Amino acid sequence: MKLYYSPGACSLASHIALREAGLSFEAVKVEGRGQKTAGGEDYSKVTAKGYVPALRLDDGSVLTEGTAILPYVADQNPGSGLAPAAGSMARYRLHEWLGYINSELHSKFGPFFIPGTTDEQKATAKTNLGRRFDFAQSELGNKPFLMDDTFTVADAYLFTVLGWCSFVGIDLSQWPGLKAYHGRIAGRPAVQAALKAEGLIK
Repeated sequence: MKLYYSPGACSLASHIALREAGLSFEAVKVEGRGQKTAGGEDYSKVTAKGYVPALRLDDGSVLTEGTAILPYVADQNPGSGLAPAAGSMARYRLHEWLGYINSELHSKFGPFFIPGTTDEQKATAKTNLGRRFDFAQSELGNKPFLMDDTFTVADAYLFTVLGWCSFVGIDLSQWPGLKAYHGRIAGRPAVQAALKAEGLIK
């Protein structure tokens, strides 16, 4: 498999999941706002969507969208515990978290990365994110992970999104539970390996 990624982008969640699952894959860096890969490949030939992540499967087909790639990766190694069994209520709870992170957290960071966004719009985005962080922290409670005692692909996604706070001027210490959670996830060997591979830490 080949994972097409941009350092620190939402594709980091898929990168972490692949390493947590112990799967064999090649990480291909995408540059120039989704125009070319580091090796000069035209990224539009990989996916017309033009953004990451994209996962080229062993049969040559390409899967896109993190919320599709994450459970796919988990299912390639069920023993990893990255996703509950298909058909179980726990599996639907996992998708509930993936949907929430995607629509209520990930998307709300958009104003910070769109050229021309005003300070007022950014302030509104911070307020909206704050309310959603309140909810995530409340739901997490004293659990080590979103799905109680088991690290899942939802944790890889939330970790990735929370990591953007430092780049957009949001002080995560306002949510001590989430800050501790982020630090806990950051210490996992697979997460460290993904961060190093993307050049985000030394």
